[in-house]
Amino acid sequence: MAPTAQAAESITIQLGPFEQKIQVDDLEDFAKNGKLPKELQVFSSFLTPQVKEVLNQRLQLNPEFADNFIDGLAKTPQGQRLISSLGGIIPGSTAQSLKDTLNLTARRFNGLTVLGFVRSYPGENITVDATKAIGLSLELNANNLQSQAFAALLERELPKNDIISLPRNINPGRRGNEQVQLTSFTFQDRQRNRTIPVDIYSTTGTTQQPLVVISHGFGANRRHLQYLAQHLASYGFTVAALEHPGSNAVAVNRVTNSSSDLSKLISAKEFIDRPQDVSFLLNEFSKLNLQPGQLQNKLNTDNVTVVGHSLGGYTALALAGGKLDLDSLRKFCKNSLLFGEAPGDWLQCAAVELKDSDIRTLLQDKRIKGAIVLNPLVGNLFGRKGLENINTPVLMLASSDDALTPALKHQFAPFTELRGNKYLITAIGGTHLSVSDPTYQTADITNIVKERRGAETNNLRQLVSGVSLAFIKQQTDEAKTYQPFLTPAYAKSLSTTQLPLRLVSELPGNLKKWAEFAAN
Repeated sequence: MAPTAQAAESITIQLGPFEQKIQVDDLEDFAKNGKLPKELQVFSSFLTPQVKEVLNQRLQLNPEFADNFIDGLAKTPQGQRLISSLGGIIPGSTAQSLKDTLNLTARRFNGLTVLGFVRSYPGENITVDATKAIGLSLELNANNLQSQAFAALLERELPKNDIISLPRNINPGRRGNEQVQLTSFTFQDRQRNRTIPVDIYSTTGTTQQPLVVISHGFGANRRHLQYLAQHLASYGFTVAALEHPGSNAVAVNRVTNSSSDLSKLISAKEFIDRPQDVSFLLNEFSKLNLQPGQLQNKLNTDNVTVVGHSLGGYTALALAGGKLDLDSLRKFCKNSLLFGEAPGDWLQCAAVELKDSDIRTLLQDKRIKGAIVLNPLVGNLFGRKGLENINTPVLMLASSDDALTPALKHQFAPFTELRGNKYLITAIGGTHLSVSDPTYQTADITNIVKERRGAETNNLRQLVSGVSLAFIKQQTDEAKTYQPFLTPAYAKSLSTTQLPLRLVSELPGNLKKWAEFAAN
């Protein structure tokens, strides 16, 4: 779309029978410093700090993929509702003009903001129904901004000095001594018509150590956390990284190449199929473990730790005993899901099409003895009580600048609901893909926001490698030896000013209350 020849420089605000024309520059001044120019004094009663916050909110997008995101958004029920709401706010606008303006805004301003939208709207003047605009602004969500503020407070509130000393003869973040071999398999689940590729990382000796299974995120594949698989295997664990055929990169790219309809990117059934993929795989492994060959006696399916990133984090929590709450999810998706929500919030709403009968059988697998969930997509999937069923230990990672699954609602709040042994890593300044293998090439669909990856997040990957190892070692006779690496001291030893890292087993009092409030 070619840039508009003339963008709006003034706004005519309609408030009931009252009408006032103001300059966009004056509104921008208010958004920046909170001061009301003379022309805005008449609106002082509703130009509150909350409205100023809304004016400064940004849904950050990678401009390279902005058009596809907006086009797909406009084809979902939620996106159509957004455009319909905007049409009511801007008399005389059309759905196409609004969509074109959203596209232009995303490209010009590297994201979507209220003022960016106004600056991109065609014509010298834009008329706004203030009453309807206020109603919409109250529904816009600031979860990402809240997550950043929450993490900043978490960084300050934790103790500055830890008396726990770390063992000098052990470095769990450094690669182990075992030689790792990679074997690839493809399993066919004929009952569910699912073809499941899996990479198995193993060592030469037999082992009764826990088996580790890695579940990738939405639009990714089994190599997404390859460095972590190699790391754990180098300490003698057998690690299996599987691929979920309904939500891997191939499946998502197939949909995006044929349609830009975001509502078709993932089926509701995938929220059931993913945990069942893991259970199916464990059943196959129990047979393979008994057969002569290089994997005989190396697949301990009675003691399994599941590692999951993003949607894989949901998968791990469901397997550990988390119970889906469709009523809570439907309520959120019907009443609360609007423009300001993160992509992860939109993605979870695909599950509303599930029937209650689909979840009568728990997705829990009793062979799961631990769950490591990295930037998990949780949101409203389990409601307020669904995670209380989990009795196995959980290690969770949250990144303060995660714009896909904002930490406050997807990690911090869910963490407070866990009742068993639990640990929370927070990467202050980290993003959704900061924990990814640095060599992993992301799919286009996951590039809608800017990410911090590569060398600048090496310390986070080292911490995740070390803490994951220590976490799984708690299921072995070396538990006591590795316990010091599940403490704040270990996280702080790898923390940098560029990417501060924290590790807690409970949130401090005030932050816990904040997280619990956000979950309601």
